Amino acid sequence: MSPLSQSLVFAVAAAFANIIGGIIVTSVKWAGSSLRYFIALGAGFMLGTVFLEMFPQSIALTKSAPMLVLLGYFIVHIFEHTFASHLHFGEETHHDEVINPVVGISALVGMLVHTFFDGVAIGAGFIISPSVGLLIFLAVFLHKIPDGFTISSIVITSGHSTNSALAAAVSLGASTLLGVLAVHLLGGSVTYALPISTGSTLYVAATDLMPEVNREKGVKMAFVVFAGMGLFLMAKTLADF
Repeated sequence: MSPLSQSLVFAVAAAFANIIGGIIVTSVKWAGSSLRYFIALGAGFMLGTVFLEMFPQSIALTKSAPMLVLLGYFIVHIFEHTFASHLHFGEETHHDEVINPVVGISALVGMLVHTFFDGVAIGAGFIISPSVGLLIFLAVFLHKIPDGFTISSIVITSGHSTNSALAAAVSLGASTLLGVLAVHLLGGSVTYALPISTGSTLYVAATDLMPEVNREKGVKMAFVVFAGMGLFLMAKTLADF
């Protein structure tokens, strides 16, 4: 099999894991107050990914990484305050258990960029060698179900339907496949695109999700955020084993 064929086969498996994460959420009727804990878990997981994986990898790729991370942060900021507002998802709801619907949209944008680079990583690995590609696939696969789980939880909690939540998880898988195709067609673009996606993911975790977490009083939510970080560390440890 060619490197492209190998990349696509394993990317499909990774994409299916995103869908499994969405199915876990949409097949069970969760109370909105309970889903807020999943928001906290997802925020911790995403922050761990940004600071312990994506940012160090970005620094290794280019000295311009800090500027590109900042650019990625402001890309999502601009989207949320211009394009998203035109979709009329920004009105305040009056149900304490439902967060601002624009959060679901901006979170999906940030995670689409992140999962796109999951595909970029898988494709680049198989370009180097089948063994490197397999190791990268395993690292990606370990966080794919949590990614699908996270985005589906966010979409439902922000007031959208379970069908929309599942569609969001499917779109993460599709984005991974697009990332594979892009790296095989464009190659060197990953030097700039990875740090940009780091910034967009940071915006979603720190600017969109953490304020929602902080609306809940008490220490429990803080521990759930730390649990999300721990989940990332466990996945990373298993991937590096």
